[in-house]
Amino acid sequence: MIYTVTFNPSLDYIVRADNFRLGIVNRTTYENILPGGKGINVSIVMKNLGHDSTALGFIAGFTGHEVESRLASYGVNSDFIEIQNGMTRINLKMKSNEETEINGQGPKISEEDIEKLYAKLDALKSGDMLVISGSIPNTLPDDIYERIMKRLDGRGIDIAVDATRDLLVNVLEYHPFLIKPNNHELGEIFGVTLKTQDEVVPYARKLQEKGARNVLISMAGEGAVFISEKGDVLKSAAPKGTVVNSVGAGDSMVAGFLTGFIESGGDFRKAFMMGLCTGSASAFSPDLAVKEDVEKLLKQFN
Repeated sequence: MIYTVTFNPSLDYIVRADNFRLGIVNRTTYENILPGGKGINVSIVMKNLGHDSTALGFIAGFTGHEVESRLASYGVNSDFIEIQNGMTRINLKMKSNEETEINGQGPKISEEDIEKLYAKLDALKSGDMLVISGSIPNTLPDDIYERIMKRLDGRGIDIAVDATRDLLVNVLEYHPFLIKPNNHELGEIFGVTLKTQDEVVPYARKLQEKGARNVLISMAGEGAVFISEKGDVLKSAAPKGTVVNSVGAGDSMVAGFLTGFIESGGDFRKAFMMGLCTGSASAFSPDLAVKEDVEKLLKQFN
């Protein structure tokens, strides 16, 4: 079974306002509301690709119930912990001449709520997959990723981590199955600027030396790089297409990689290409990737 954790889910209110200006009334020309959060995105895309998962995390209030409802409309299973006070955040993503985001705070998560999440994670079995991704609200301990990884260490659960800086680096000693920084995040860890595929390889290997098993580096229009736990290096240019919306592309790459890995029986090359094309399919669409679009992009490499 596959599980995802989203610590601070959201309803993403996406609007377009042509020539947006401050201090006046602006009219939208497009609007949409989607369930948001990196783990939630992974669950949605995996369902679009034909694989069930269970979305875990924390919700609160009427907005939390709406997240559950919208996930159900995608056919995604959820098993959230409901917090009695506060509300699940609303994130405004406004597209105009420039893109602007205003993100809500989310509810206050108590130690009791955290223990409920631990109880759900304790039920995972050997052979299960877990995706932990995204930022954490300020009401959670800074080491929540480490606590989860330590708790599940040695139980035969493959864990994928998609996070930045210390959240990522501090879990490497627990040997995550997969980590997926982008080239900018990788550079931030080591205080360097990484622009080319060749430049990211030695720094990705440094993360393996710290404990990561497999490292997938997304590079937007430059494609991606993958280094397997066996030391193999895979590189590819990005599929051809027009970027419409980059939100969720990295999460989609994770979902595609895991899907390809499962369907191929552990073939890293197939997993890598599936991840690359799934991430691109989301970037080339106003919505998250669907199987038909991913398959079209895969044909570019046949």
